Amino acid sequence: KNMSNSDSSCLFCKIIKGDIPSHKVYEDEGTFAFMDINPLSDGHVLVIPKYHCERLQQLPEDEMKLVGPALVRVGKAIGANDWNLLQNNGAIAHQVVKHVHFHLIPKPNEEEGLSMNWPSQKTDHEKLKSLAETIRGKL
Repeated sequence: KNMSNSDSSCLFCKIIKGDIPSHKVYEDEGTFAFMDINPLSDGHVLVIPKYHCERLQQLPEDEMKLVGPALVRVGKAIGANDWNLLQNNGAIAHQVVKHVHFHLIPKPNEEEGLSMNWPSQKTDHEKLKSLAETIRGKL
């Protein structure tokens, strides 16, 4: 198990190590996937990197390369035609467990699964151009 960067106080690190039971659905060198214990719909799975870090931007790229294929594999296996992939990054963005994780949430109908309010802002192309330049400059 790739636990070279683990936090002994982290709930998800404890699940990966087997110290806390889970309903595991998938595990490979760098990832671990298990059923969410507070699901939004049947088949709601969490996919997590074994590497411990709180925020996505802290996850080394070589570790993220292991997560992507696991997301695809588990996404196919949940058997839903429609589903959401959600990653909450920080408390204000609704992250509760301070270990990067991805929710795969089946959306079988309007009532079950993830519900969203998407408060779009008015399009301002000058602002978008400026923001794009700023972001490109940081890459």
